[in-house]
This record gives sequence, C-alpha cells and structure tokens, in this order.
Amino acid sequence: MSEIVQIDKDGIEQVSLKLYTEKAYLDYSMYVILDRALPHVGDGLKPVQRRIVYAMSELGLKASAKFKKSARTVGDVIGKFHPHGDSAAYEAMVLMAQNFNYRYPLVDGQGNWGSPDDPKSFAAMRYTESRLTAYAEVLLAELGQGTVDWVPNFDGTLDEPAVLPAQVPNVLLNGTTGIAVGMATDVPPHNLREVVFAAVRLLDAPQSTVAELCEYVQAPDFPTGAEIITPREEILAMYESGRGALRMRAVWEREGGDLIINALPYQVSGSRVLEQIAQQMQARKLPMVADLRDESDHENPTRLVIVPRSNRVDVEGLMSHLFATTDLERSYRINLNMIGIDGRPAVKGLDRILSEWLRFRTDTVRRRLEYRLERVVKRLHLLEGYLIAYLNIDEVIHIIRTEDQPKPALMQRFGLTDTQAEAILELKLRNLAKLEEMKIRGEQDDLARERDELQTILGGAARLKTLIKKELRAVAEQYGDARRSPLVVRDEAKAFSELELMSADPLTVVMSDKGWIRAAKGHDIDPTSLSYKSGDAFRMATRGRSNQPVVILDSTGRAYTLASHNLPSARGQGEPVTGRINAPSGASFKGMMMGDPQARYLLASDAGYGFVARLGDLQTKNRSGKAVISLRRGAQVLQPAAIAAPLAELWVAAVTNEGRLLVFPLADLPQLTRGKGNKIIGIPGARVQSREEFMVGVAVLTPESSLLVYAGKRHLKLRFAELEHYRGERGRRGNKLPRGFQKVDAIAVDN
Repeated sequence: MSEIVQIDKDGIEQVSLKLYTEKAYLDYSMYVILDRALPHVGDGLKPVQRRIVYAMSELGLKASAKFKKSARTVGDVIGKFHPHGDSAAYEAMVLMAQNFNYRYPLVDGQGNWGSPDDPKSFAAMRYTESRLTAYAEVLLAELGQGTVDWVPNFDGTLDEPAVLPAQVPNVLLNGTTGIAVGMATDVPPHNLREVVFAAVRLLDAPQSTVAELCEYVQAPDFPTGAEIITPREEILAMYESGRGALRMRAVWEREGGDLIINALPYQVSGSRVLEQIAQQMQARKLPMVADLRDESDHENPTRLVIVPRSNRVDVEGLMSHLFATTDLERSYRINLNMIGIDGRPAVKGLDRILSEWLRFRTDTVRRRLEYRLERVVKRLHLLEGYLIAYLNIDEVIHIIRTEDQPKPALMQRFGLTDTQAEAILELKLRNLAKLEEMKIRGEQDDLARERDELQTILGGAARLKTLIKKELRAVAEQYGDARRSPLVVRDEAKAFSELELMSADPLTVVMSDKGWIRAAKGHDIDPTSLSYKSGDAFRMATRGRSNQPVVILDSTGRAYTLASHNLPSARGQGEPVTGRINAPSGASFKGMMMGDPQARYLLASDAGYGFVARLGDLQTKNRSGKAVISLRRGAQVLQPAAIAAPLAELWVAAVTNEGRLLVFPLADLPQLTRGKGNKIIGIPGARVQSREEFMVGVAVLTPESSLLVYAGKRHLKLRFAELEHYRGERGRRGNKLPRGFQKVDAIAVDN
C-alpha cells in the first residue's frame, strides 16, 4: 500500500493515477465477476436472481399463496438487497418466469410475461402479478435450518443468504448466460432426472469419468422440443472441457402437401423465421415455395406452415436449404464458467461441476443435521427441567411465590441448570396444566430417537451419502419430467447453390472462330444461321440447361468453367470468352461440353492418346482453368466426343490423316480425371512432332451408328457392320481406308 499511497507534508494522500485506475478497474471487474454476471455452483443463481427469490419468500409468496403485484417484489429487492435499477431487477424476474427460457421456472407469473416470438414484450411490473413456483421450494426449503452463511446487505441493516441451500444442481438445470470483465458464461439447461441420476452415480463412484456420467446426462435439455443434432463425441468433448458448441434444428413433418414446423430451436422467434423465409421468396431465391402461414395458437404454440409450389418439389432439399440459411437451425456456444465453492470463477467440466456441488450439498446437509441435533438436544434438556417441575409442581409454585430470587432457589433445590430454571420461570400459568408427565416423556422418547438417528448419520459418511441420495431421488420424483430435446443424428444442412435455384431451361451455347461466346434459348436453333462479325464464323456449339455450367477445352489441354445462365444472348454477337477466363496467350478453343456432372466424354490429343473423363471432374472455379490433357511435343487437342451409353456397348473409331482407321471397344480406355491417357492408335512420335502423321479425329459409335469419313470434297459412309475389317486391339496402327481416302480431313458419326 505504501507504494500506491504517499502522504505529503499537509497530510494529503497522493496516489499515482496509473496505480489508482488499475486498482479501481480490478475492483470493478472482480465485482462484476463475483457479484453480478456469473452463477454460483451451489444454487446456480446470480446475486440478483438469488435476491429476488429470497425477497419473494420473505414476502410469503410461496406457490400456495395469492399472487402479489410484481412492483411490490421489485421494490423489496432493490430497496433491501439489490441497489440497482428497477428495470434490471424486473427483467431478471421476468426471465425466471418465462417457461420458454427457463427449463424449470422459479417465478409463477400472472399477466403478460412475454412470448417466444418477443420475450421483451412483457407488461410493466405495475400490471403483472407473481409468486414463486413449487420448484422454488427446492432452493428455499432448508434456508432457516442453519444451512448457509448469512451476510449483511448493502447498507448493513439486514442479512441475506450468501447462497441458497439448493437440493439439486440448479446451475445445470436452468442454465444461464452472462458477460463479465474478461470472461463470460453460457450454461445450457438440463433435465432434472438426468442430472440427479448422474449425481447419484458420482456419490456411489466418486472416480466416475465424464463418459460414464454422460450415460445419464445425454446432452442439454432445452424448454423447446427442437432436435439436438450435435454428434455424441462433440457433446462428450464439451462436457470434458467445459467449452464447446451445440446445434439445434427445428422439428417438421409433412401434412398433406404442406410442411409443418412444430418445434423451434431455443430462443428462436417464429415470426423472425417467417421473415427470413419471406425475404428469400421476395429475392426469388425460393421459387419452389408458394406460400407461408403462421397457424400458432394456444393448442399449438408453434405451427409454421410452408406450402411447396408442387408435389414434385424436393422437400428434403428445401428443408435442408432452410436449415442452412435461417434460424430453423442454430448453434449455441457452451461455456460452463461459474463461481466454485472456493469463491473463484472457473470453466469446469461436468464431473467437476457435479463433484463440487455434491461437496456443497454434503456440507449443507451436515449443517442442517447439526443444527437440528443442537435444537433436539436443547429441547431434551428443557424437557428434563419441565419433568422435574411437573413432578414437584406444588413446591415449584411455592418457591416462585415466596422467594425474592426464585431462579437460584430452584437451581439449588432441584439441581436445575440456568437454562432449565429460566424456561420454568417463563412458563405461562395456563401451560402448567399441560405439563403432563406422559406427554413430556413421550416427547422425550421421540426426540431421543431422533437424536440417536441424527448422531448415527453424522457419525458415518456412508449414512450421510445414503440420506443425500434418498433426498435427491425424492426431488427427482416430485419435480422431474421427460426429456424435451431429442438427440437425433442428421446430415449437415446445405443451402441451394445459385444454379440449383434456377429454372432448368434448354440452352444452346455457341462459340465463333475468334472465341466470341453467346447463348440461345432452346435446342432447335441452327448455330450456323446466326450472324457473326466480319471475318468471323461459327466454330462449335453445345446443348444443355440454363442451370448447367459450360466447360471449355483449349488447345493447351486446360479446361475452364463458365456459368451458362448469364452468358450474352444469341440475339447479339456475344462477347469474347477471354473476358471471363484467363487463357494462355495464343491458345485457341477446341471443344465445349455441357450436361450432368456424371456425363462422360472421350478426351484425346492428335498424338493418338486419350481417356474417358467425367464432366464434373473437368469443372473448376479457377479463372485460369485446370490442366486436364497432357500433350506430347507437337500434339494438339481434339474435339471431345460425348459418351451417351454404357461403356460396354460402345466402340471407338480413330482415324489418322494418312487414312488409317482403327476400331476397338471403348471399355479398353481408362477413366481418369487428368493426364495423357492410353494409346488409342499407334503413330510414331517423330511423325507427330513433324506433323507428318497425326490423328485427325476420334468418334464414339454404337452398333446402330455409321461412321462418316471426309477427304476433301469426298466422303465415305461406313455402317457398323462394314467396320469389321478395321477392328483391332487398342494402340495398333489400324488398316488403310479405300483409295481416295488416303488423306483424311475429319470424321463424324451418323446416328
């Protein structure tokens, strides 16, 4: 202290501003932590809650009493025990009365105490009335039995309990939230029966692990009936460390064609959920929803109705989207931070919370028994004096009437103690007739048996544990109920992507020689009939749906992915595709693909190598694309060939510019995500590099297809049966085509 405070020559204390502010802030932070924001492990209450419950009990507002204006209670609380604003005290009182916030409410309210949609909509305290619930007796029943310490109130005129003698671990049952200085608490509510059974298990086996205790305490249990979907191992880790997160999901069912939401996550407003869904509908992000209704009433506290646009809507997918994008699924932070029996705040695991509470409860029960034993012993002592007085009533009366100081005379004559003599002298005359020997001896026998029983319980730890277990089970039997929040294993919720929310309209994507791209609605358009810029012409086209991306393959073997729904209209001349992707300088575009991600294509280079690829594996979000085809020196990429049937039914036809044709089963080629692939037709590498010989085309045939071969202005149509001569093993050189087709330009398939 001498380092902080210095006294000058005038006797005035001088304190460094730095040291003073540090001490003042530390004092304030400790006050907020210990006396405002965090609950005590003993009764699970913050000081304001404890003072409200105690003040109501002092006003006689038990569960069987008449309701009394809430303003009266708040006045007593802030006037006697809690010198803060009336609104803060009343809001704390309201919270303890809301059965949608408290698992086991402590206040029974009459009037408007708020609603799940708007918990802050409660009426002013001058209108509402309140009393304690029956469950509050669990906290108060043993208060006047020497069980807890009493401390002066803020002005020292009254005493208040430092903690209430809770008969169950209320800190877990009702939970709490609070923000202190440098720390916070988020304790979820739990089921009374589960917590009591876990406490009994810990009494029987003090070395029980968290995993063993979690056989009873499965998870938090909220007042609402929403599902807890957090995996079991995460819940176990949360109880181990005292920190974690919990996810809850609304409960829904199908009723006819409608979707009915009948249970919302904890502290979620139904009107807020409807507002979130309506906003998505207005933004055209939920085209599959036709209508929303709130049909909640007294019989059905939560009944939100979602009407799908048709019975073809994927309702599972729709609800998964709503879980991911609205408060129908919500995460809760768990932070089991509380003030322990040592008076210090700490984050505690489930085993530590229950073990500390059991020490608190054991101490409370021991104090209660010792207090009762003391009262019994005192009463027995007085009864001994009463019995002596009754047996010698005439002499006692004579001494009282004749002696100036009857007390010492009685003590000397009958061997009474000061306490016994004082009790005899304070008896009223009308009670003398009641001092009948049989009644006194009967009460003595009853109290003696009670004394012996109390001494036996206090003398052995096993008997004390048995009593605590018996009382815990009795409370669980009286106030316990079934779990409300079911534990369910669910898949992770996924929101619809922008493409999934779009309508799947037929679309034709067209690209010109110079790389200008556009899209036309429908599949019946002739791409060659479109207008092109001067010096430009049709290059290639692909057909698909507006909710499917288009994959573009360039001459370097890289694949790029573009959303097709926002491509420029075919009414114009499009825009350069290079404005949407980052293609290498000098690269040209060799192919376009659209369709289902599972659709397969035959990718090949003119070096005679290729493989089968799934369209979904070619897609990428990278503007620079992804490398797909590995090219040998001098090789070029060929137009991809679509695969429309099972591989076992298809054949590959490969033709070189030298007029060599090879046909073999498509199943002989591997399915890869990227690479060079396997050899399709044998071409010497040197001839490929010098461009003397290369593969001009590759086609996928069915037994019903015909192969068209083009050489200059001539073309040759070969039916599938006529290709028998050209069949061979994959990688062979193939056979020569007829005279006139020694220099082939291209091939095509005629279905």
